[in-house]
Amino acid sequence: MPLTMANIGETNTIKRVGGNEETRRFLANLGFVVDAEVTVLSAIGGNVIVNIKDSRVAVNADMARHIMI
Repeated sequence: MPLTMANIGETNTIKRVGGNEETRRFLANLGFVVDAEVTVLSAIGGNVIVNIKDSRVAVNADMARHIMI
């Protein structure tokens, strides 16, 4: 399921990162790689704020749909 459907406060493992090469590279630079642990801190209108690799990162709804957990 995409990251946009994760429950707030729930820790999940990233299974797949989709999108074109540029999108995947951008997300990988932020820490969104396969087997990384990600926790959703806040979600508003599909946009999410997550805790990944000891950092808080805001991801818009379009990018969050490419991250499968």
